Amino acid sequence: MLRVEGVEAFYGTSQALFGVDLEVGAGECVTLMGRNGMGKTTTVHSIMGMVRIRAGQITFDGAPIHDLPSHRIARAGVGLVPEGRQVFPNLSVRENLVATQSNFLERDDPWTIERIYRMFPEIEARSASMGNKISGGEQQMVAIGRALMTNPRLLILDEATEGLAPLARKEIWACLARLKADGQAILVIDKNVNDMVHIADRHYIIEKGRIAWSGSSSELLGDKRVMDRYLGV
Repeated sequence: MLRVEGVEAFYGTSQALFGVDLEVGAGECVTLMGRNGMGKTTTVHSIMGMVRIRAGQITFDGAPIHDLPSHRIARAGVGLVPEGRQVFPNLSVRENLVATQSNFLERDDPWTIERIYRMFPEIEARSASMGNKISGGEQQMVAIGRALMTNPRLLILDEATEGLAPLARKEIWACLARLKADGQAILVIDKNVNDMVHIADRHYIIEKGRIAWSGSSSELLGDKRVMDRYLGV
C-alpha cells in the first residue's frame, strides 16, 4: 500500500533523511521507532507532503505521491494523527470531528460520529466541551477520531501516546488493536516498545536518518542488542 524508497530530505542545507526505505501493506500495523531527533517525524512529514523530498520516491497504491500537496495525499486515503494532537482549541469535541468528515474513496461503511463515539465513549460525554478544555488523553482520542472521519485507507500516528497517562495509553493501544482487527492499515511512531510488539506486525528502527533495523515483533523481542543499542535510554 505505502512504499517509501530511498528517500532523502533536508531542512535547508541540513540533511535529515538518508535513503529511508519502508513499506506498509494492506491491513498491516507497522511501527517506526527510534530515539528523539532521529528522523521519525521527518519521515511522516515527507509521506504527507509537508517536507519535500530531494531523492527517492513515495508511492501509495502504486501511484507516486511525493510531489502532491498534503490535501491531495489526504484525499488519496492517508490520514494523519499529528504529534502533539493539534486539536482545534476553540471548537467543541463534536465540531473537531465533523470538521474533517469526508468519504472521498466512497467507502460503503464510512466512519461517522456515532462510530467514533462507540469507540471512544469518553469523548461522547465531552461532546460539547472545547478542544482546549479536555485532558491530553481525550485530545488524542479526538485527534484519532478526526483522522478516522476522513475514512483513510492508511492511518499514521506520530507519537501516538507521548505525554499520556498510563490509563490513556492503554485506551489508545486498545483502539489500535481494534482498528487492526478490522483491517485498517496503520503506521505508528511511538517509543513504547513493550506495548507495540503486541500490536504491530513489523517494525522499523531509524537512527540518524537511516533505517538501522527492520523485522517482526518476535525478532525484535529476541534481539536484546538491537533494543539496547537503538531504543535504550
